[in-house]
Order: sequence, then C-alpha cells, then structure tokens
Amino acid sequence: MFGYARLEIRRALRDKSYLIFGIGMPVLMYLLFTRLGAGPDAAEWKVSAMVGLAAYGALGAALGSGNGVAEDKSLGWLRQLRIIPLSPGQVIAGRVLTSAVTVLPAIGAVLAAGAVVNGVRLAAWQWAALVALLWLGTAPFTLLGLGNGYRLSSQATGLANTGCMLLLSVIGGLWFPVAAFPGWLRAVSSWTPANRFAELGLSVTHGGAPAPATVAVLAGWLAVFGGYAAYAYRRAARTV
Repeated sequence: MFGYARLEIRRALRDKSYLIFGIGMPVLMYLLFTRLGAGPDAAEWKVSAMVGLAAYGALGAALGSGNGVAEDKSLGWLRQLRIIPLSPGQVIAGRVLTSAVTVLPAIGAVLAAGAVVNGVRLAAWQWAALVALLWLGTAPFTLLGLGNGYRLSSQATGLANTGCMLLLSVIGGLWFPVAAFPGWLRAVSSWTPANRFAELGLSVTHGGAPAPATVAVLAGWLAVFGGYAAYAYRRAARTV
C-alpha cells in the first residue's frame, strides 16, 4: 500500500497543473484579496483571508486526487490494481495518503505568503496547530474527490470536482467573509464542510480550540463522503 502511495505521490507532484492551480493560484488570490482595498481592519482580514485561502488551496488539492483516479480508470490502471494483492480498502487508503501529502504544499504556500509578505504574526504553537488542523480537515474532501473519480468519466470528474470546489468555497466563505452573507445564506453556510473546515483554522488564530459543533459537522460529512467513495469504488470494480 505504501509503495502504491509513493508512486501516486511522485506522479501528483510532477503535475504542472497541480503546481499552477493547486499552489500558485491560492497564493495569488490571497495576495490580491489582501492588497486591494484593505480597510481599517486590514490586519484581521489578512489573517482570516490567509486561513480561508489556505483552506481553499487544500480543498482543491484534496478534490484533485479524484482526477487522477478517473484518468487511471480510463487507461485501465484500475483493472491492473484488481489483480495485485491490494484490498479495496488499501487502494483507497493509498489514495488518501497521496492526498494527505499533496495538500501540504497548498497549505504551506499560503501560510508562508501570510507570514513573509503580509507580516502575519502568530505564536509557534498556533502555526503548528493551524497546519495540523487544516491538514487533517481535508479528509472529507479527499473522499468526495475519490468518489467522483471512481464514479464518473475522466472529463466529468474534472468538471464535477471543479464545480464542487467553487461551490463549496463560495458558500463556505473561503473567499469572502460569512458576515457579509444574508442571514439565510449564513445559516446554510454553517452546515457546509468548507465553512467548518475554515473554522478549524480560525479558532486557532483566535487562540482557542475548534468548537464541538465544528468537529461534529465535519465528522458527519466525513461519513457521508466516505460512504460515497466506497460505493463508487465497488461500482467501478464491477464495471472496469
């Protein structure tokens, strides 16, 4: 399983689209958002935008794990995996490990831009906890991306994952403050995985721990997307 994961990690890190859109784009968006039209609360905005765009980059990288699955399916690689001594759970676990590695550069790049370019200052434990929580919080999105990859064609997976990334990011408040949303949209946002994902990081920047409700909502989505990924893999195994 670990050998399979190492292979997939090398493939992912060599992908130019991952470097451009998975790492470069969130950094560029963060710098644009914080450098244009900064108001009197610019310092707070630099911190919250840093967390939101780091979450956005990690979300995109996690969902992108499903694109590789769909490509492998179209090339017949999934058929080859069925004849080697790896259980379905080990195959999915290998993909989850791959995603766990590839999301780290997306998180680290935005946080580095916040510290170096925008002068964000946090305690050492806050930086460490921020990285750890954002890293762990990507698990539901990895499973959603894998489910799409196993269930859909290569082209459809790319479109579905892009659509999920944009919809979750906007409604979840990763690009814009949730406080600016109308009341009904704020209520919807609080139940989305992306909003609670960002809350993991924001709680640390405020010197606290994630709220139990945040953990509970994310755990619920983890179960939903995990079930979807398992169902999609079993279906793909029967048809590929």
